[in-house]
Amino acid sequence: MQQIFIDNNQIEDNMIKVNGSDANHLVKACRIKTGEKIRVSTSAEESYLCEVASVDNDELTLKVIDDLLTTELPCKISLYQAVPKGDRMETIIEKCTELGVSSIIPVEMKRCVVKLDDKKKAKKVDRYERIAEAAAMQSKRSCIPFICDFMTFDEAVKESTSPDILRLVPYENKNGMEATANALKKLSDYKEVAIFIGPEGGFAPEEIEALKESEIISLGKRILRTDTAAITTVALTMLEVECNT
Repeated sequence: MQQIFIDNNQIEDNMIKVNGSDANHLVKACRIKTGEKIRVSTSAEESYLCEVASVDNDELTLKVIDDLLTTELPCKISLYQAVPKGDRMETIIEKCTELGVSSIIPVEMKRCVVKLDDKKKAKKVDRYERIAEAAAMQSKRSCIPFICDFMTFDEAVKESTSPDILRLVPYENKNGMEATANALKKLSDYKEVAIFIGPEGGFAPEEIEALKESEIISLGKRILRTDTAAITTVALTMLEVECNT
């Protein structure tokens, strides 16, 4: 079943008009026909089962026929990801969107190899948004994760410092999975979690010091690449949240 995202105000009397790139994709690429079903999610994180009422070259008309349960986690996950080399950020965004993150924030840390000017950062964010939208459609999310502008490390720490936010920080020098299990159990007391993932060269000592009030956890005895660490931590968080709701 195909899925699209719309603004909530596009629904009028249980009917939805779809045009632009979404209509073009559904009509020309997917060859959607009258009577077919489609999943529609709104900016209010509501999801509906709809039926295609009519099709022409540049517009679809959909009829809402049923409400669908949300696929969103009850705990919002914000991923503060150190900017990695190559296309690893794209992999992180795709996979972590599938796993349920609410927002992804590229963070410039001391040991990040990649250095971008403002123009290149803006282009990256545009591409990241497209990847997140495609992954949200594929995984039948009820919303598209928010892709934030690039942040400095200090900005990221400040934004994620709150008594209402549980901050998880996987760190290679922290041994023991028991500490990880105990930290994850605390998720039931929070509605928001911030995950900090370091760069290829790891966190600098002063960065770990700045994060000392966080839950510093282990991901096992092996050293994981930054993209693997991000996906693993989000998956563990998702598992804990899903099992306790």
